[in-house]
Amino acid sequence: MKQHEIEVKSGERFTFGANWARFLELLDDGRIQMAEDSLKNMLCVENLKGKTFLDAGSGSGVFSLVARRLGAKVHSFDYDPQSVACTDELRRRYFPEDIHWAVEEGSVLDRDYLGKLGTFDIVYSWGVLHHTGQMWDALGNVAPLVAPSGKLFVAIYNDQGSMSKVWLWTKKAYNYLPNKLKCIVLVPSFLRLWGPPCIKDLMCLKLFYRWRNYTRNSARGMDPWRDVVDWVGGYPFEVAKPEEIFDFFNGRGFSLTRLKTCAGGLGCNEFVFYRN
Repeated sequence: MKQHEIEVKSGERFTFGANWARFLELLDDGRIQMAEDSLKNMLCVENLKGKTFLDAGSGSGVFSLVARRLGAKVHSFDYDPQSVACTDELRRRYFPEDIHWAVEEGSVLDRDYLGKLGTFDIVYSWGVLHHTGQMWDALGNVAPLVAPSGKLFVAIYNDQGSMSKVWLWTKKAYNYLPNKLKCIVLVPSFLRLWGPPCIKDLMCLKLFYRWRNYTRNSARGMDPWRDVVDWVGGYPFEVAKPEEIFDFFNGRGFSLTRLKTCAGGLGCNEFVFYRN
C-alpha cells in the first residue's frame, strides 16, 4: 500500500484527485480559456514559447495544459495518483504522445526526487503546498527549482486567525469521520459558506444569482456543492499571512512582482516572485 493510500485510509489526507476527476467532466474550452487568461495575467506574458514550466502539484492538470498551449515545455507531478491520472488524461486529449509534456507521480517533500528535475523558468504551485502537512518545508523545496531570472507562482491559504483554527478542526473532523457521518460536518459548513451569499442575493432581488452563475465564473471550480466538499475535506491544512510568505522568499533571493490577496478573507493569496 502506498503512503498516499495509507494517509487517506487513516483520515490524514483528503482525496483531492477524486474531486479533480469530476472536474474534468465539466472542463470545456471556456474554462480552459479562463485558466489561460489568468495565468498570462499573473505572469505578465502573452506566451511561454521557449520557457520551461514546472507544475508542482498539478491537480486536474488544466494549468499544465494551459502552459503547454502557451508554448512551454512542461513537467507535471502530483502526490495524489488520481491527480496524476487527471493530468495524464488532459495530455492524452490535447497533446497525445507529446515529448514536451512529462507527467509523473512525485512529492514536493521528496528532495531526492526534486533534485533530479533540474531548474525551470517558471515554477507553478497553486493551492498545493499548504496541503502537504509540511508547508514551510515544501515552500523551501520549490525555491531551488526556479532558474536564475525565473519566476515562482504560488498560492497559499490566507491566515484568518481564529477562524482558520476553526476550519482546521472542521477539516480534521470531516476526514476522520466515516463516510456515513461526514454530513454532520458538511451540512453546517455548507450553510456557513453559502447562507450569507444567498441572503444577499435575495435582498438584491437576485434569487440565487451567485449560485446559478458560479461555474461560469470559475476556471477551477466545479459546482457549489462539490467545491464545498473540496474545501471542507481539504486536509492537511496550513495557512500563512501575506507578509510571512514575502519574508520567506525575500530572504532566499526572490523579489515579489505580483500579489493578489483575498482581502483578509477566506481563500488563497497569490504571489509571483522573481529569482534574482
